[in-house]
Amino acid sequence: MLNIKEIFILSFESLSDRKVRSILTILMVMVGSALLVAVGGIGASFTDAFSKQFRNLAPNILFISSSQQAQDQGPGGGVGGAGTPPPAPKITLNAAIVNRIHSLPFVSDVIPTYRASVTVQSQSESKTDSILSMDPQKLLVIAPTLEYSDGSTLQPNNPASMIVAQNVANPPGDANPFLVLGQSAKVSYSFVDSTTGQQKEESKNFIVTGIIKETGNPTIDGAIVINLQAGNSLLQKSGKFDSLFVIAQTTNFVDIVEQEIRSLYGNNIGITTVKAILKTIEQFTGQINAFLNSIAIISLVVGAVGIITTLYTAVIERTREIGTLKAIGAQNSDILALFLVEALLIGIFGASIGLLAGIGFGYGLSATVVPGNGSSPPIYTANDMARVWMISVGLSIVAGVVPALQASRLLPVQALRSQ
Repeated sequence: MLNIKEIFILSFESLSDRKVRSILTILMVMVGSALLVAVGGIGASFTDAFSKQFRNLAPNILFISSSQQAQDQGPGGGVGGAGTPPPAPKITLNAAIVNRIHSLPFVSDVIPTYRASVTVQSQSESKTDSILSMDPQKLLVIAPTLEYSDGSTLQPNNPASMIVAQNVANPPGDANPFLVLGQSAKVSYSFVDSTTGQQKEESKNFIVTGIIKETGNPTIDGAIVINLQAGNSLLQKSGKFDSLFVIAQTTNFVDIVEQEIRSLYGNNIGITTVKAILKTIEQFTGQINAFLNSIAIISLVVGAVGIITTLYTAVIERTREIGTLKAIGAQNSDILALFLVEALLIGIFGASIGLLAGIGFGYGLSATVVPGNGSSPPIYTANDMARVWMISVGLSIVAGVVPALQASRLLPVQALRSQ
């Protein structure tokens, strides 16, 4: 009866005798393992990047907007006709609604906002930017990671003060800054007069008192922030807010607050939560990761087929050797173990090399194929690496079971007669 050391030595020698075939089989396992590692690392990187971005919004925030009235289709099948104003909201977000929502249980604050697209003229240059009108002191509530450039000052009660995002002050691709601290800029807003139907423009001069560093928050990055008084006047809102930020006391109360608001206003009001956005993103990235992992699993299955082919061929080629081993006392279990160890060694070599190759492949794929992902390298964890290694080795052993059983069941007399 062979001991474990002799079995490993014989198995290794058998693989060495068939170097080309063994190397090709190991490469099959390696490719599958490398793909699993690479796509797993990139998928984890995507998930982490999305989570970090939306964590900047604070998970206890609900975004409230007014749903629009349905409108009859025009002759051409579109909504309304030429020059028809946009449909009116089903409910007007005003101070009364702000106070009503603020009085709900588990609501710590309600931040009303005006929003619009405006033209900003700085010296002889003008650009179109988004404006966000709200209490500047509440910016840290909706973006906890927000930071200001040196020299910035908050002037919440100054209607001529404006705070601009870094991307507005220094537009990407421009050699010179568009706005700097202390600079005066003219902001213009074009609108249709609801009484006369004529196109009008309202303009106001502001002074840049603050510059916001990039936060990763899409609501703030790329926006100009002015206070509510200035926004109501410039944007001709008459106290009708465009949206509300509702702040729940904790993340655990977000769903309860949403239900309370929905019970008051039904479908006349639109509600979006950061929790819902994150859940959707997780589902989306999970589906992508599952698809990529399935491709990698298929590669591993191909590697397993290669192992089966290699060992079946080895059984045929080594029939006389198997008969000789049995004639000198080797048991069926010894022959079974011999071929299973060969499959194990193929899996170990292929999986181990595949882990290293997968790490490099993941970094290369992230840098060359995934646009803009240079700042988010693949994320590899010990648990993920161990899981891939065990899957690869386990699948290799399973692939070797049938050929090993066939080898172990060969009768010594038949084996010795084989040419």
